[in-house]
Amino acid sequence: MKSHAAEQGEALAVPELVAAAEQALPQQANALARARAFAEPLIAGETLDTGENTLAHADAVADILKSMGGSEAMQAASYLVYASHHLNKPQEVIAKAFGESYAALAVETNKLVRVQQQARGAQVSAHLVDDPRAQTENVRKMLLAFSRDLRVVMLRLASRLRTLRYFAATKQPVPPGVAQEALTVFAPLANRLGIWQVKWEMEDLAFRFLEPETYKSVARWLDEKRVEREEYVEQLRRELEADLKAQGIQAQVHGRPKHIYSIVKKMRGKSLDFEQVLDVRALRVIVPDVKDCYAALAWVHARFSPILEAFDDYIARPKPNGYQSLHTVVRDGAGRPIEIQIRTQPMHEHAEHGVAAHWAYKEAGQKGYSGVSASSEYDTKIAVLRQLLAWERDLAGGDQGLFEDSIYVLTPQASIVELPRGATPVDFAYSVHTNLGHRCRGARVDGAMVPLNTPLRNGQTVEIVAAKEGGPSRDWLNTDLGFLASHRARSKVRAWFNEQQRHATVARGRELVERLLQREGRTAMKLDDLAVKMGFKSAEDLFAVVGKDELSLRSIEVVLNPPAEAPSEDEVLLARKSRPAQPKSPKGGVLVVGVDSLMTQLAKCCKPAPPDRISGFVTRGKGVSIHRSDCASFHQIVARNPERVIEVEWGQPKAGEAAVYPVDVFIEATDRQGLLRDISEVFAKEKMNVIGVQTQSVKGTAWMTFTVEIADSQRLGKVLAVVREVKGVNAARRR
Repeated sequence: MKSHAAEQGEALAVPELVAAAEQALPQQANALARARAFAEPLIAGETLDTGENTLAHADAVADILKSMGGSEAMQAASYLVYASHHLNKPQEVIAKAFGESYAALAVETNKLVRVQQQARGAQVSAHLVDDPRAQTENVRKMLLAFSRDLRVVMLRLASRLRTLRYFAATKQPVPPGVAQEALTVFAPLANRLGIWQVKWEMEDLAFRFLEPETYKSVARWLDEKRVEREEYVEQLRRELEADLKAQGIQAQVHGRPKHIYSIVKKMRGKSLDFEQVLDVRALRVIVPDVKDCYAALAWVHARFSPILEAFDDYIARPKPNGYQSLHTVVRDGAGRPIEIQIRTQPMHEHAEHGVAAHWAYKEAGQKGYSGVSASSEYDTKIAVLRQLLAWERDLAGGDQGLFEDSIYVLTPQASIVELPRGATPVDFAYSVHTNLGHRCRGARVDGAMVPLNTPLRNGQTVEIVAAKEGGPSRDWLNTDLGFLASHRARSKVRAWFNEQQRHATVARGRELVERLLQREGRTAMKLDDLAVKMGFKSAEDLFAVVGKDELSLRSIEVVLNPPAEAPSEDEVLLARKSRPAQPKSPKGGVLVVGVDSLMTQLAKCCKPAPPDRISGFVTRGKGVSIHRSDCASFHQIVARNPERVIEVEWGQPKAGEAAVYPVDVFIEATDRQGLLRDISEVFAKEKMNVIGVQTQSVKGTAWMTFTVEIADSQRLGKVLAVVREVKGVNAARRR
């Protein structure tokens, strides 16, 4: 059966191995044998899209991991990755049998496999295989996944190396993009992490597939004098080892294998002929300690003629990825160049396996191998992150736009956090946890206290100093102060203040409703029951609407004191036709369509004014109440007594009369000294008569209701725009 995952066995990176603490895979008794037995019936008869048997691929990946210093637990994980593809509930099944860490690794690996297959397929179809942007985007997708756990790096590299070996052994054509991706992404990854054994083999195999003719030509050059060269190198090796021993230096001397791709790179980079490549003949000297390295170097330079410009001391000045060794090139009596590398055994282990060696040291115990203790997991993760970031910058080259929008920093526990470029410690706090962001009061970056609006840089370690409780500062929303660069963090701060405002609004509404119930002598009434009667789901919803002055207390009074009984249709008609003429609403007029001289009054709940759309409601004993058509109270009473609705319209004022109407204006503002005076001055300057004011302040927020007289509600909108310009005013609207 064919797997639909093109390279299911080779894309073994995990975006988040263990979401909470990134714990190591637990060491279990017989984990490797148990994992293989678990996976075998599921994958033994399956082949990958490469044509390789899935179980054989998993076996090979486990062997590569073992050679790289991986533990049994890590080798066991390689089988579970493939097995999970055939389980209905892989997370649950694997967790039950092996634990949560294995389950998370297997499931998340398969997710990333699919994402990367889609990305590679899109690149190939668009002929973007050689596009640096496509390569760097691939790096970006893998960056966080790789930096979470070093085991993920080794799984990924081991699987891709196995795929290349399989194609080389079977002489099959390599799928488009696989070899190119190995050369431009995976081999540089191995190089950055110092896993050179994998890097060299992967480069040679990928180059063999990409440029077969060039590969064969260099291979022929190496083979033409291979026997002669190998005999000479072996003779030189024996002599050097014996001479160093005579000098009291216990050294192991080995011939160093040549890698075709590195030879081609040197020839192309320096425009050299094959014979000009200095390190075709090469030896590696491994000694007990650092002082022996320099003693061996001194003897080699005395024994041969050194090419001084070719000397590099990577012990005194290690490479950024931790590589240490002495490199020198000397000439023998015949003038032939010989490259010699001198290092200690731990340096050699690191040179061969890079960060993988850390795990080998770790599993050997605190003393490690050759007396060298393993780095702490925290230090290792920092080193890995910085190498990946350097790799990212190298690939981006001069095109800073490729990665200008993201940075990667660490928590004190060495978890990786991705942030937008320009992000601050406050952004970091909110990305870790919303509550931590709210309580953030200070920050240490790489151990030093910094202001909260300090822009962070790649690779820094950030620690938040938080209060036990509290909330954000309004200053954080001020873009000029530069506290927040993340839209996510900004929205969380706004949400916190909105919630605080809602609390204040609900508190105000509760106070108004409870005060009304006291006046009505209905304090025993349950507030939730009242809310349901008013059409709300809960008392808090009712309080919120009342607190924002969107529902009149008069509406609640109507519900508390409903009419004894609704009038019949005949009574409504009689009220329309036989009622004697009554004075119209003060200072203005409303016409009741079809009925003359019927008493009208403007409803206090919505206070309509021309040119508002209006409707009438026949009351008992008080004539027709005029409401705005969008009045919430009107819709509620109409729902109970639809037969009382009557059509009305605005009348024309008599000649010489200026009709004015009282309306309520609601204002919310940050309370301060002189606020009421400043708002009142605006109404005075606009020649708008204020006939009533109600104010209330809750936790620094002022709630004000101004009753003003207007002739035209449209002009009110212009005046409110001026009111909103008053310092501290957050909202101003007609109620």
